[in-house]
Amino acid sequence: MGEDERVRKVWLSVSVGIGLCLSFMALLLLGTYMVAGNLASGAGGRTVGLAKGAVPAAYQGLVQRWGNLCPAINPALLAAQLYQESGWNPKAQSPANARGIAQFIPGTWASHGVDGDKDGDRDIWDPADAIPSAAAYDCSLARYVKDVPGNATHNMLASYNAGAYAVIKYRGVPPYRETQNYVKRITTLAKSFEAPVQPVASSQQAAGAIYFAQDKLGTPYLWGGNGTPEQNGRFDCSGLTKAAYHSVGIELPRVANDQWNAGPHPKRDELLPGDLVFFAYDLGDPRSIHHVGIYVGGGYMINAPYTGAVIRFDKIDTPDYIGATRVTQDGANAARRANSV
Repeated sequence: MGEDERVRKVWLSVSVGIGLCLSFMALLLLGTYMVAGNLASGAGGRTVGLAKGAVPAAYQGLVQRWGNLCPAINPALLAAQLYQESGWNPKAQSPANARGIAQFIPGTWASHGVDGDKDGDRDIWDPADAIPSAAAYDCSLARYVKDVPGNATHNMLASYNAGAYAVIKYRGVPPYRETQNYVKRITTLAKSFEAPVQPVASSQQAAGAIYFAQDKLGTPYLWGGNGTPEQNGRFDCSGLTKAAYHSVGIELPRVANDQWNAGPHPKRDELLPGDLVFFAYDLGDPRSIHHVGIYVGGGYMINAPYTGAVIRFDKIDTPDYIGATRVTQDGANAARRANSV
């Protein structure tokens, strides 16, 4: 076989592969629009609960149960507190000696720890005790400042951060920047853990995000790239996902591990085209996320991988795959506000 013939066959193979890939993408986009039509006929309105997959399965029942302990808290708020304190790590220990999933100081634990699982002990390291204790402590603080004017939940969170005496003294959230930021961060982050009646973003928007990313296939990767003209339209991983959803009117945070909280978290076998897929150094801690791509179906994502590579299709099933996020408008707004604090 001559050199020209070999080259021709190679290009023929590549062309067929690209054609099949584009056909596959067309089917995905069609399917996504069909799902959008089905969603449009669903129920409207909104209820507050835990978004599916937002809380690790081992703790979801505890958070759902104890998050309804008193009117000042709800499951999403409790989840936001626990995520902020420890990232769901039951072995977390801070330099200040705060311990466990709820980050209790031993002195506070001695006064407020409860035997949540009724096994005869109060174990600061056991989530079955620590999560109920966090809820009970929140509610205790809420009762202590119940006569203070203003939002009861805000006053409770301020008491958690600055102490109940400060809230009583200032008749509300005290004028401490740290405390005001803590209240704002927890209340906005809580929105990311809430489950609306229709938790899935419009699939037409998901299809549009995929279309945008597909158009960038073959573009060289650029660390910190946002696709600007000055950067010759190049992206890094989270720059691509942010731009893709910006193209359909949804504003994501800039960094991959902040984008994690932009909606509910479907399981691996529940993924739909347009979901964001994430990769982390520690599979038990979403704060260690280092990479994100856009799922297109069939176990593949559109991916801006690393310096020296181009935007391309890659498999998602790797050892560092931690999970996915189904972007919603409310979730994206909450995640962005939480990370602006």
